[in-house]
Amino acid sequence: MAVIDFHSHILPGMDDGSKDVNMSLKMLEEAAGQGVDIMVATPHFYANQNTPAEFLKRREKAWQQLEKQELTGLPRIMLGAEVLFFNGIGYTEDIESLCIEGTNLMLLEMPFAPWSKVELREVEYLLNRGILLLIAHLERYFSFQKEKKMIASLLELPVCVQLNAECLLNWRQKQSAIKMFRNGEAQVLGSDCHNVTNRVPNLKKGRDVLEKKLGNDILYEIDDLGARMLKL
Repeated sequence: MAVIDFHSHILPGMDDGSKDVNMSLKMLEEAAGQGVDIMVATPHFYANQNTPAEFLKRREKAWQQLEKQELTGLPRIMLGAEVLFFNGIGYTEDIESLCIEGTNLMLLEMPFAPWSKVELREVEYLLNRGILLLIAHLERYFSFQKEKKMIASLLELPVCVQLNAECLLNWRQKQSAIKMFRNGEAQVLGSDCHNVTNRVPNLKKGRDVLEKKLGNDILYEIDDLGARMLKL
């Protein structure tokens, strides 16, 4: 079964991730060495900078630079986006085009600010359009929510949750992240890798922690669900 990194910034010159083709190749080589089979390329989408159509044109140019390289033995790349929440997202024309290629799955980055029922209503609008939402790095939003019930309310919706492997390596977050996987509140992992220095591909390290604490079955569940979400 394929090992999938659901969150990466490996497309060259697209955002604050990989700066050029050489860095992208190094990141892919590192991921390959960790047994990663598929990397979902999820460059940042900011509605105040691009329309979906403009973003897709930029993404295609970045992908073409990488596609020309020798990629044999490296993880397969599936194109997607990390879509930053914005007011009106639920009604935005062509927002479905930002789903991971060949799927109805969208990686959604929630606001780094207190949420209200307004944000949750917008999430429901997206779900009602038939979009399967994967909430990016949920662990990063906890500190912004004074009303902790907002997190619980989000998880009551039919969404999936992606955690960054890094939170399983951080002693402050490790236990809560393990608990989320144990309780079915988190479903998949991503490295959220940006470079080869301080935000590196690290999916294997996170998977190793989960396997040690929860057993091999949790990795099977992650990989099986990931394959189904990506329609592999």
